[in-house]
Amino acid sequence: MPAIRPVAHEERLSLVEHLDELRTRLILSIVVFIAAFSLCYWQNDRILHFVNQPLEHAHRVDCTKTSKANDALERSGCFDEAAGAFFKAAGPALDAAGRAIGQLANVNGVPASARSQTALAITQLRAATAQAARTAALTPKATTGRQPVTLGVTEPFITTVTVSAYAAILLALPFLLWQAYAFVLPAFNRQERQIALPLMIMVPVLFISGVLFGYYLALPRAVSFLQNYNDGAFDILVQAKDYYRFCVVLLGAMGILFQIPVGVLAIVRLQIMSVKQLRKARGYALILFAVVAAVVTPTPDPFTMLIAMAPLVVLYELSIVLARVFEPQGPSRWSFFSPDEDEDDQPDVLVGVTNADEDDLD
Repeated sequence: MPAIRPVAHEERLSLVEHLDELRTRLILSIVVFIAAFSLCYWQNDRILHFVNQPLEHAHRVDCTKTSKANDALERSGCFDEAAGAFFKAAGPALDAAGRAIGQLANVNGVPASARSQTALAITQLRAATAQAARTAALTPKATTGRQPVTLGVTEPFITTVTVSAYAAILLALPFLLWQAYAFVLPAFNRQERQIALPLMIMVPVLFISGVLFGYYLALPRAVSFLQNYNDGAFDILVQAKDYYRFCVVLLGAMGILFQIPVGVLAIVRLQIMSVKQLRKARGYALILFAVVAAVVTPTPDPFTMLIAMAPLVVLYELSIVLARVFEPQGPSRWSFFSPDEDEDDQPDVLVGVTNADEDDLD
């Protein structure tokens, strides 16, 4: 394997050398991904439990409020919880009854036949007490929620591998982006490198921040609303692959939305728009953020939408502040994005009529 050249090297490479470097960086990326996948697959039970928590919380039922148990599975869970509570209370009661009967059997004047029957009853009560304790321990609690279900023979294995792969991509994302950046950087000039470097550093940090924000705030509310919508008409069972696909799409969308500073800095550094124009477009940006937040968090309450919208607005304002620091000086290379110039300063042009034609008209 050829040695990897330093980042931002100035060597002029042939096509074969470019392909060799690409192959080397691809091999390194694959090795890192395999290592990350091995780690995630080793800890797949923790990852699955972590991802399942929003769904379990959405199906968590308070059985003291019977109106919350709408579908048959929820009612069955509440029945199991009630049965468990009964057996848990019955065990000590049976044990106390056995001790009381034993004390009565030792009273003077009790016939021997009655004592033998009492001893048999005490033995049976002790067995019933032990059985009640075992049953209470085995009875599930409805408040623990439900987990996704699998329907195929191979679905548990395939789903576990898929979730581990997604987690490995997220874990290896900084290294993968760095390899891509290191490969394409020599093709940039000095000015373009100054633009690309801060952007490449910000991408993985913002993406992971968006994923964490989506997991802790957007995903639980979205899952709770969608799973409890009209749940009295359905027995709700969530298939594992559908649930994990929904999580990946939602969390991926939040990670992409958190790339607002990257997009704003790129637009400003490339002189497509100025900071002044971004400030003027603040109203349009707020409308866009409100629409995006409403789509990402499909809940009827405005509070949830504001929670999803708030970081987008904050990121946009921070982007403007950063763009002001890194804004290049000089005229814009994109004249059609520069409406600040007065129209009076522009030369008058009469389409299809030249100066010579004007003399002829005179």
